[in-house]
Amino acid sequence: MTVIPRTRRAALVSAVCTLVASGLGLTGCGEDPNEGTNGVGRLTPAKIQSKTKAAATAADTVRLSGAVVSNGRTYKLDMRLKEDGGMGSVTSEGSTFRLLRVGEHLFLKADADFWNHQDSGKDGEESEAAAADKLDGMYVKVPTGDPAYQRFSGFTDKEVLLNSLLTLHGTLSTEGHYEQSGTRTIRITGDKGSGGTLDVSLEGTPYPLRLVRAGDAGTIRLTDWGKNFPLEEPDEKSVVDYGKQLPTS
Repeated sequence: MTVIPRTRRAALVSAVCTLVASGLGLTGCGEDPNEGTNGVGRLTPAKIQSKTKAAATAADTVRLSGAVVSNGRTYKLDMRLKEDGGMGSVTSEGSTFRLLRVGEHLFLKADADFWNHQDSGKDGEESEAAAADKLDGMYVKVPTGDPAYQRFSGFTDKEVLLNSLLTLHGTLSTEGHYEQSGTRTIRITGDKGSGGTLDVSLEGTPYPLRLVRAGDAGTIRLTDWGKNFPLEEPDEKSVVDYGKQLPTS
């Protein structure tokens, strides 16, 4: 048996550690990846999930961006949310519209093409085009009793969105240490990834920073935690009160 001198053995180990760390983006051998962090990386996956949900619930604001697949339809989101409302854009099936909710008041803003693709409930193409032109670029106040209110208000509801998104399915496990936009994270998974993955910040408050939903149902980035933003209703000149029901069914 060949005996490798201690100095050579140490040099070999160091070289392997450097290669692994640089090639896989991991910390060097023998280093504690949780050193200098908020400590959640040392917890069980269930406790990590519990802590990150609590942190997300307690935060005043958050920004969600990315894609969500629901009922076979893909929605691209860029929403800023707070406890009493939210604002941002949603793109679905090639159409983009803006949503603004202040308290219970929900407003939808889109161009004529968006409204032209909706069923206006009126007879004839001319009346549909006229309705679309009337709504083009205006904020439309959505009646609370309209089906569209339930359909769209969820995109502006911080609690509803986070509760539906921040859930991993199956057996929880820890996958490893990563980095999101310069912030160190610990990644937890459900059923080794098939039930979704969640990156949780190891710096400061353990906010969720990136979610890959189960079943290829989209990837969401969660940023701007606690960063305030103005949320006001549009001025009256920019609002159309369409009546009891919107042409969005």
